[in-house]
Amino acid sequence: MEHVDVAIVGGGPAGSAAAHAAAEAGASALVLEKGVPREDRAVLGPDSTDAAGILDYWVDIMGIHPDEFPDGVLLSELDRATFVGPTESCTLRSTGIDSSYDAFGYTFDRARFDDWLRDRAEGAGAEYRVGVSVRDVETLIDGDPRHTVELADGDAISADVVVLADGPQRTVTNRVLDRYLTAPVTDHLGTTTANHIAYQEHRRLPAAVAEDLRGAITFWWGYIPGHTAYPWIFPNDDDVARIGLTMPIGLDHSSVADPESYALLRPEDDTVPSGSEYLRRLLEHEYGDEYDVPEDFPLVEDRGKSKGTETYPISSTRPVDSPVDAGIAVVGGAMGTTSAFHEGGDHVAVRTGAIAGELAASGDLSDYNAAWRDAIEDEIVRNVTMAEMVRDYNPADWDRIFGTARKMLADENGQGLYDQKLSAGWGAIKLLARYKWRKRQIRKSYVSIRESEYVY
Repeated sequence: MEHVDVAIVGGGPAGSAAAHAAAEAGASALVLEKGVPREDRAVLGPDSTDAAGILDYWVDIMGIHPDEFPDGVLLSELDRATFVGPTESCTLRSTGIDSSYDAFGYTFDRARFDDWLRDRAEGAGAEYRVGVSVRDVETLIDGDPRHTVELADGDAISADVVVLADGPQRTVTNRVLDRYLTAPVTDHLGTTTANHIAYQEHRRLPAAVAEDLRGAITFWWGYIPGHTAYPWIFPNDDDVARIGLTMPIGLDHSSVADPESYALLRPEDDTVPSGSEYLRRLLEHEYGDEYDVPEDFPLVEDRGKSKGTETYPISSTRPVDSPVDAGIAVVGGAMGTTSAFHEGGDHVAVRTGAIAGELAASGDLSDYNAAWRDAIEDEIVRNVTMAEMVRDYNPADWDRIFGTARKMLADENGQGLYDQKLSAGWGAIKLLARYKWRKRQIRKSYVSIRESEYVY
């Protein structure tokens, strides 16, 4: 049987980062990636789909500066984020968090980014094997070999340490973790209940619209129903933008309170519209008075997963610890560190993968759960806190929040959202106090499966 020091299930950002770190530390590392086809990739690769934007301080969390990228990965620099409600809006020009990156952020080509991460891992000595589906991982805590990675074609690979990086669908992760828990892992990580679905289209914008949106990531809140459900536009290169949305899986239209208050719902709707229909309505709502949307916002069919479009899951759960005593680390979307609230999370995927890979090379994962907390706890707690605060928001609530936030962003640089601004009024003080209180509470409970809950 083939043997490696570290076997990594999944070759996206987390898996490739784990392979790179393990190989750099001198371990033999093997990435097993089933591979999916894409319109804009000549060969099979990971399921490279998300909005692919990075904020300034995320650069430091990820540990990779865009100066390291080859040409074609970085698409555009950002200078602001605009949040649009039904009648109110606000623009953030600084995250207010110290970082080594000078701009507000950047957008990038996720497929090229993943391909570069693969090249980087292989350059460090890791092997990246595509077209290989993992069926299961059998573990003997004190066995030799410790892990047997069973492949769909009947072959097997043994490993000292296994890193699970199979993304939010958790095809292998759920099966593995279930063996170490007294209650079903799907209570925490059900594929549909713990994830959102995202859909995006690559469209060429009219020149005037492209110029107006250049440098901005734009989000529309209170336009579609559902917890952390929103459309967005991310500028790319050459007047092309990714126009997309994220929403809960299986949302029932009959459960939507006051559906007429949502700008992208129609009286005749008896089900929640599809992603493509929502985006058509968004463009008509924003630009239909001036443009012929189908003609003036054409799909760019040689981009994306299929004819300019892509659909993908995003984790919407709280993260889980790993069963490190079994020699298993769960990273990235599989562990729930990515977030529907901030549209993905390549930065935390790369960081958790790198931490796991470095520790895996030593053969001892015992510090992994503490190490990922040290690296990304503040980021995860912020996201979970904000997502929980807005769980039951309706369109009027978003208008109220954006009106308050606009007052809180007192200076021209949009600084100070997390600072107490007495001049912004009592509403701002209450909002900030509620955020800080909820954040303190969530910091105690943001991990949905703790290391102590695993039974060996």
